[in-house]
Amino acid sequence: MTEPLEVSVGLTVVHLFGKLGPSFDRAALEAACAQFDEAGGMLVPVAVLGHKADLCLMGLHRDAVVLRQLQSAVRRAGIDVVDSYVSVTEISEYADAAGVPEAMKQMRLYPKHLPPAGKRAWCFYPMSKRRDPGANWFRGAFDERRAMMEEHGHSGRAFGERISQLITASTGLDDYEWGVTLFANHPDDLKAVVYTMRFDEASAVYGIFGRFVTGVSGTLAEVLELLSV
Repeated sequence: MTEPLEVSVGLTVVHLFGKLGPSFDRAALEAACAQFDEAGGMLVPVAVLGHKADLCLMGLHRDAVVLRQLQSAVRRAGIDVVDSYVSVTEISEYADAAGVPEAMKQMRLYPKHLPPAGKRAWCFYPMSKRRDPGANWFRGAFDERRAMMEEHGHSGRAFGERISQLITASTGLDDYEWGVTLFANHPDDLKAVVYTMRFDEASAVYGIFGRFVTGVSGTLAEVLELLSV
């Protein structure tokens, strides 16, 4: 079972949302995260605001087995995983059609330097496209869908200095079709970008959103300090 199970292109991504149990072992968690780093993984720790979780560990690795080993080690460290999300990095069909430069495609498939410098405000939410009568995204012509996504992208680019995003695909992997992870300069930047983009047709007519989780990203030591452990 330890034989690698890798995506053919890109990285597998898991968001682990956890609460610290009475048997929480800080040293064990630090060792688990260090081992994941040594295995070539990228980890984004987040101190979660609100009741949904205490922390999120967002892990990226090509090998699903390594991610599963991280999850097991996190639970052994006394963290109760209360929610999770599984997805993969991808190049969307609309980006391909729009002629996105190869360097940008590689950044989407293999992101680096997360969280981006200075962007500590963080949120995650899953989303899908509607399949209702009269508003079925997947029955629309490709060119019409591409035009709506170009409008959506144009709205997002207006926040380029304030927001960095990682959109990952989860069709067949989790309950929604995409996971959206946002990094921002300030918490209200998160509100502003999501509010603005919901007026785009791709979102206003066709968007279905899951639960939002918000927090403060940082190093593992910084996050654990915020959790007072």
